[in-house]
Amino acid sequence: MYHRWQYPSRLVRWGRVGVPVVLLAAATLALWCFHYDRWTPASWGVPTDYDGDAPEVLAQIQAAAEGDTLPLRPKVIDRLGAPFGAHWNGYPTPDKVLMLLLGGLANVVGLFAAANAGMVLTQAMAAVSFFLVARWLRCRWEWSFAGALLFAFSYHTFHRGLAHFSVAISWTVPLGLLTVALVARSRRVTWRNGGGVLALVTAVALGVSNPYNLLFWLQLMGWALIVQWYGARRRENFVVGVAAVGVAVAAFVAANIEYWIFVQEPDGLPLVTRNYAGTEVYALKPMEMFIPPVFHRWDALAFLGHRYVRWSLWRGEVFLPYLGVAGIAAALGLAAVTVHRFFRRRAVPATALSIGWLLAYASVGGLTNVVALVSGLQIFRATNRVAVFVSALLLLFAAIRVSRLTAALPAWARLTAAAGVALVGLLDQIPRPPSREDRAEIAARVASDLELGRRLEAELGTGAMVFQLPVMGFPEVAPPGKLSDYELFRPYLTTRTLRFSYGAAKFRSRSRWQRDLEALPAAALVPRLERAGFAALHISLKGYEDRAARLLAELEQMGYTRKLCGSRGHQVVVRLRPAAVPQPPVGRTLTFGRGWHPRPEDGTRWANDDGVISFFNPHPTPLPVEIRLVLLAPDERTITVQHQERDVLRILVGREPTELHLPRFALEPGVNVLHLRPDRGPIRIGSGRYQLRSFGLSHASIVVPGERRAVAEGGQR
Repeated sequence: MYHRWQYPSRLVRWGRVGVPVVLLAAATLALWCFHYDRWTPASWGVPTDYDGDAPEVLAQIQAAAEGDTLPLRPKVIDRLGAPFGAHWNGYPTPDKVLMLLLGGLANVVGLFAAANAGMVLTQAMAAVSFFLVARWLRCRWEWSFAGALLFAFSYHTFHRGLAHFSVAISWTVPLGLLTVALVARSRRVTWRNGGGVLALVTAVALGVSNPYNLLFWLQLMGWALIVQWYGARRRENFVVGVAAVGVAVAAFVAANIEYWIFVQEPDGLPLVTRNYAGTEVYALKPMEMFIPPVFHRWDALAFLGHRYVRWSLWRGEVFLPYLGVAGIAAALGLAAVTVHRFFRRRAVPATALSIGWLLAYASVGGLTNVVALVSGLQIFRATNRVAVFVSALLLLFAAIRVSRLTAALPAWARLTAAAGVALVGLLDQIPRPPSREDRAEIAARVASDLELGRRLEAELGTGAMVFQLPVMGFPEVAPPGKLSDYELFRPYLTTRTLRFSYGAAKFRSRSRWQRDLEALPAAALVPRLERAGFAALHISLKGYEDRAARLLAELEQMGYTRKLCGSRGHQVVVRLRPAAVPQPPVGRTLTFGRGWHPRPEDGTRWANDDGVISFFNPHPTPLPVEIRLVLLAPDERTITVQHQERDVLRILVGREPTELHLPRFALEPGVNVLHLRPDRGPIRIGSGRYQLRSFGLSHASIVVPGERRAVAEGGQR
């Protein structure tokens, strides 16, 4: 890719660039509409997906539409996590700028139509970006056009769909590769001829977009700077590259700054957790770039995918790295050129070096695992997503080479060849479209939810609170029964004025009270909800083995017979009798934060360092409580108890349980944090997992005036 070429002295005329760009965008739109059968206004009002992660993406757009995710403001979703709101500052939102744009569009055309428009926009932007970069690199327009379509509908992005909307946004990749090439090889990158400005604009786009793309781009740009430092030493190139890196990092920090400046519980467990095992499971397996999916439209290729599934045991995002026949052909061509140049003792293509580095970093057992093991940087676990960079590099390489090889052919021959390559490549890459039955099922569920939402808003009134069962935390929890993760967002997506309990951040004392209620019988549950002001109980029947038959029977015996049911038979809403003067719900257990092993052992929760527990006081005045903690340790040591960073007491603990009793302890309004700090470091008592121990907690209880005692066993899930 990084061959020597001269800068175009000025932009190509509109007729040579503008018309192909319009045609390319139109072709992308037509292909997308054909695949999803979105030809009518009514069909655009139905999302392409309504399961898995798709409701979470829709909820992000809905929150943006309602102004809850504006920059430089706490990210509190007012209509979720009732009654306190869903505090999502600890949950990073990639592509926030695009989400805000789609939120504004949703206020005009509706949520689902805006989501569909966002998906089309990502495809069109990817195609146009690739086309313009290819033209900048002096590729002929017909091959630029064909490569753009193949890149836009590459399997590893297009097939992700709405559920992985952020990962599917790939328009920044070709531009990022171009800026790397400019810094590494261009004879003159300056702020005057457009190269420097392009680098900065691209850096901003990468900084506010998908973090994975930013990670891979920073690595390639780092190598470009090394090339300049030890090679040609073009000062302006080096300055532009350094400036681009700085701007990209600054844009990333600015787009995610709420994550750092609006933290409600800094000592709480992270909402999104990753581990070293995930960096192996979801790392790139180079073989998967050549394995067609099991649902490939051609049975002969699908056979290979079925064989891979039968014979392999260790799979992450299987099939998503697939390059397609066009990408595979380009890879073989690049390999042939590289081998030829190597044995001729000529410089190998920079494209091969770039792909070699990306594979060395992202492949299972590669540098990504070394970094994760040594430094603990495990958040970037799914390095199989580097396939989008590999695909862009290969397709750009192929477009450049084929443009040269076919330069002497007549125009009709070039057009025919490019059209044939694009057609075969698209048929290979675009999976079988959703069946008519699948589309009808999604439309029926959406229609049912919209109808139930209208009835709820009409009966409950503006601002009414609805408690949702089964209780689920957010994000990334294992759903009970046959529920899918994020399915409880559906009532939120199809209403505009009601408030729902779901969406509250997991592992937080603010939402602990919900977990305290999940196992209560109806006779104990309903009075507490009514006292807190909830007007209805929304029950997702799929979350119960008996489809909530026992719970519904208990409610009927108590006289709660006013119900609204979804037409699909999976949702029941029971009317409650909210108190005229609601009282904020108070949790009955403590919440475990950082420093603890994930699960108790023989009834004891062990800490591997300092241990943090917290409690949320929803009242505007201090709340007196009684706290009992029973502590033990692998050896004799002193534990200092701190409240809000102030020392409360010190207690000597050892192998025998020791009780710490605070009979009248005043909790300040808001989140209260107790730090338990031992005077000695942890001891490893075994070679297995969770054997590093500082001290243990075998009993923890908090008694609030007027509330019954409850014991925290394991903390909030």
